[in-house]
Amino acid sequence: METSLGGVVYRFEGFYLDGTRGILRSRSDEEVRLRHKSFELLRLFVENAGHLLNRDSINQAIWSDVIVNDDSITQCVRDIRRALGDESQAILKTVPRRGYIFAVKVTSHHDLGDNQLIGGTAPMSDKPSIAVLAFTNMSADPEQEYFSDGMAEDITTQLSRSRALFVIARNSSFTYKGRAVDVKQIGRELGVRYVLEGSVRRAGERVRISAQLVEAETGNHMWAERYDRSLADMFAVQDEISDAVATAIGPAVADAEMGRAIRRPPGSLDAWELYQRGVWYLGKTDAAGNAEARRLFELAIDQDPLFAAAYARLSLACAQAGTQHFTLPFDEAQRSATMHARKAVALDPGDADTHAALALASARAGDMSNGLETARRAFAINPNCAQAHWVMGIVLIFTGQPAAGREALGVFERLSPRDATIATAHRQIAMAYYFEHDYERCVDVLRRLLSVHTDIPWIDRWLAAALGQLGRTDEARAALERTIAESPREIDVYVRNRVPWFRPEDHEHMLDGLRKAGWQG
Repeated sequence: METSLGGVVYRFEGFYLDGTRGILRSRSDEEVRLRHKSFELLRLFVENAGHLLNRDSINQAIWSDVIVNDDSITQCVRDIRRALGDESQAILKTVPRRGYIFAVKVTSHHDLGDNQLIGGTAPMSDKPSIAVLAFTNMSADPEQEYFSDGMAEDITTQLSRSRALFVIARNSSFTYKGRAVDVKQIGRELGVRYVLEGSVRRAGERVRISAQLVEAETGNHMWAERYDRSLADMFAVQDEISDAVATAIGPAVADAEMGRAIRRPPGSLDAWELYQRGVWYLGKTDAAGNAEARRLFELAIDQDPLFAAAYARLSLACAQAGTQHFTLPFDEAQRSATMHARKAVALDPGDADTHAALALASARAGDMSNGLETARRAFAINPNCAQAHWVMGIVLIFTGQPAAGREALGVFERLSPRDATIATAHRQIAMAYYFEHDYERCVDVLRRLLSVHTDIPWIDRWLAAALGQLGRTDEARAALERTIAESPREIDVYVRNRVPWFRPEDHEHMLDGLRKAGWQG
């Protein structure tokens, strides 16, 4: 990023605005052209992020020496939204009859310019930040340099799709190419928590690609993988490996961020760390963990009312409180889940995870068509959105397509193997087998779940139904009795009543298995 000495640089949503030289740069470090007045108005919005600016204050700040009509402001706003790709008005919001608000988080610092970057210290982004270094070409042929460079560039592009990551542009991270620099120094100079480095070695028609993710502050290796491939189609291999590396890095960074938040003293947590702590508690799968997760997400929102991801996770936590832990009334939990998911999408309609949260809330309310449509919107934004695959799996299973649902859930587990909802996904896989009358496989999945989770009543409910269908009456009765003893509410919500996402025939199918297990309600 080219800036003048001492110039103020603003960062938001992957863009850089150089307040001194009047330059706006995209995440890929390309200059974005704006007319002078449009740039000045963007700078005014950025400098007043989170605050409502009415048309009078805008006129006074931008056109203080002339009289202009409202069309001038409208045209500049249109230019700004076009430059930012903000057709949905997620960044620059119109407040009807009142003005405009720049609705994303902005950070600022004094930048020394690229020519003085090495040896300096850059500020840390509020998001988990990562730099993808140029991969080392270890092949004998220097002509293969383009392949190793292309690999790093593709991974950078893939990671940049994630709204949860701040990804350093290629022009900055490639500054270190061919130089022996300690990863801790790179972390300080680029202001990143994580560094991805790798190498490419080609021999004949085979290529070996190695990649490793390092925590910059400590130098600890967090993840590493090696890929050996035939080079029958070089570009296909490049796409495959860059996609695999980018997919693996997301969960690794999420784990590290969660660990950082858990280690911090409670009183010092900012909104991001409160959110990460909430995700950790949500993964505990018990009622106490769920209650703490909801509290932490609410605190994160109090600190940052524009934090869309916190609303999305709060939606999931509320739904679980009503459908799994029964610490909230069922209807109240569903209303809260839908409300928070809609808020998440309104705050960040360009984020796949917010759409996935709304898709799940819609499906749980029984609106499967809207759930399917919203999940597809999430895919359009990011095909690797794990939560969208999870929701798609649920929708398919409960609309009579169990095999396709299992396939979607398998993709979800590959994309997010340590997700807080993995146990629920495995339950849904077991249910898909049940709906296909493959009771043996259903029992096998549930038995494996029970070996890890001994305190989840719904496992025994479905185990009782599947064993009942298999005629294993004694085992089925024991599982049913455990469910009734451990969670009477489980029986009230799911057995005596039919939840909105269950088709009548699926509910009757479950009841048939439970009756064979001894249910007489």
